[in-house]
Amino acid sequence: MIRLDASAPGFAADFAALVDARRESDADVARDVSAILRTVRDEGDAGLRALTQKLDRHDLDQTGWRIAPEDCAAAFAALAPDLREALELAAARIRAYHVKQRPDDLAFTDDAGVRLGARWRAVDAAGVYVPGGRAAYPSTLLMNAIPAKVAGVERLVVVTPTPNGEVNPLVLAAAHLAGADEVWRVGGAQAIAALAWGTDRIARVDVVTGPGNAWVAEAKRQVYGVVGIDMVAGPSEIVVIADGANDPEWIAADLLSQAEHDVTTQSILFTEDAAFADRVAGAVERQLATLPTGETARVAWETNGAIILVPTLADACPLTDRLAPEHVEIATDDPRALFDRLRHAGSAFLGRHTPEAIGDYVAGPNHVLPTGRRARFASGLGVTDFMKRTSFLELDAAALGKLGPATVALADAEGLPAHAASVALRLAKG
Repeated sequence: MIRLDASAPGFAADFAALVDARRESDADVARDVSAILRTVRDEGDAGLRALTQKLDRHDLDQTGWRIAPEDCAAAFAALAPDLREALELAAARIRAYHVKQRPDDLAFTDDAGVRLGARWRAVDAAGVYVPGGRAAYPSTLLMNAIPAKVAGVERLVVVTPTPNGEVNPLVLAAAHLAGADEVWRVGGAQAIAALAWGTDRIARVDVVTGPGNAWVAEAKRQVYGVVGIDMVAGPSEIVVIADGANDPEWIAADLLSQAEHDVTTQSILFTEDAAFADRVAGAVERQLATLPTGETARVAWETNGAIILVPTLADACPLTDRLAPEHVEIATDDPRALFDRLRHAGSAFLGRHTPEAIGDYVAGPNHVLPTGRRARFASGLGVTDFMKRTSFLELDAAALGKLGPATVALADAEGLPAHAASVALRLAKG
């Protein structure tokens, strides 16, 4: 963990280094991923089976390719009541939030008599990648699948790796709750290839979403254009803007809530109170000593963590904008005042009683968010990621008479005589 003081000489260079530090995998996986994609594209199910046997150590012909809907329903029914109720609460709140995101169609007639508008429609099929093993998160399935169903996607396909053939029952329960239409025992870059190009068993989809490791992220990057994708996600990150009135144990826990994800995650605290900064640093150390995920969290905190002292909390806002973090917490008495100063963040958590973790599970807004400073130009996953907009226009002879001459002039100027003729012929006939 580094300590920086915005008033100290050299801060600008030190902060620039923090902003520009590369935390994504250094492994050159592009060539390996390209080969995997090519294998599935060329060999279909045979290539997918061979790669699954090699990488996930089970034979799809023996363990089964597809997980039946009744197995997902049984997994949901077998959950402990408190866990089942928690998943149901999360699903209901996620659905309620995303229903309000559904866009309205647009239609109007302008002064020239032209009817104009835009129509929204869902894609036909979407694929959701759900990590397996240590990072098997049912909440991620809900966050990806529910917006797709709210958008109106008719065929929702879930792919998830099952190392050694073992299925995570929580993922199956979430698939049932979210209304997944198909669940397949495939993962990795090979699953992304199957979703993008299709095989005899797995029909292709139109959009692929969901997080994964470096190979999955690279596979999504390479298939973009064949299918749509949500984003290429990198290591998680959080910025906490907090004053000295906070409980340092709370803020320390918030910082570690990201650090425990992976050794590449980043947790940064901005505060104007030096004594409070010391108390938070001490609280982090105490919590790391007993945290079950402490080994991972310690590496992330010591490698990528930062505590930054600023003259005022308002001074943290432009610095946060430069980081454009995935998550930002504003733990003050008047968080909205600082939030109004921020431009770039994936999601904001306002007030002392709004830890980022609440947004990971049950609050409602999506937890699939841009990382790696991509919040400068990208947004979190939402309903419109599973939809597309078609514009339309309708002219009668009178409207064409008003707009046609300008169209002919511009087409002639661009050297496109057939364009000009397609309008001029209609104008000549009246």
